[in-house]
Amino acid sequence: MNALLELFDIVDVTDRVVGRKPRSWVHRYGLRHRAVHTLVFNARGELFLQKRSLTKDLNPGLWDSSCSGHVLAGETYDQAAWRELGEELGITDPIPLRPVCKLAAKQETGNEFIWVYQAQSDGPFCLHPGEISEGRFLEIRDLDQELLVGPARFSPVFVHLWSRLRHQFLPRGMR
Repeated sequence: MNALLELFDIVDVTDRVVGRKPRSWVHRYGLRHRAVHTLVFNARGELFLQKRSLTKDLNPGLWDSSCSGHVLAGETYDQAAWRELGEELGITDPIPLRPVCKLAAKQETGNEFIWVYQAQSDGPFCLHPGEISEGRFLEIRDLDQELLVGPARFSPVFVHLWSRLRHQFLPRGMR
């Protein structure tokens, strides 16, 4: 979708809609808005990560959640999660999608209320080249190691999200 045409709901501290503005306005003035992040795991428990396209206006070339995006004006979090799965990963058939938690809008989340979802799919995915330059599945211990060695290679929101939620996705023996 054309970033110039995207409209976002502006929300208050309780995530109640108080207005509507274009994406550029919302980001320029740091207004509270909504987003979704979906963590897609395969049958082996590995997490799919996407590397953001170099053409992205936010965090270009950084590793990020399997799928993420803004909630458009008038859209629900669930609708946005399904739309983004289709747009970014080419997933159009139903797959298990479970809401995990909601993160509050603050500096670490880019002033976004974020609903985080978990999904399961082994792929293959059809990556949208305007959104994603590459993708890969990683074992959790390998992801943790990469985050330890090079956190700047990951989007700040993903680093925040993963630090808060990783324990929920660990196999029983690693908790």
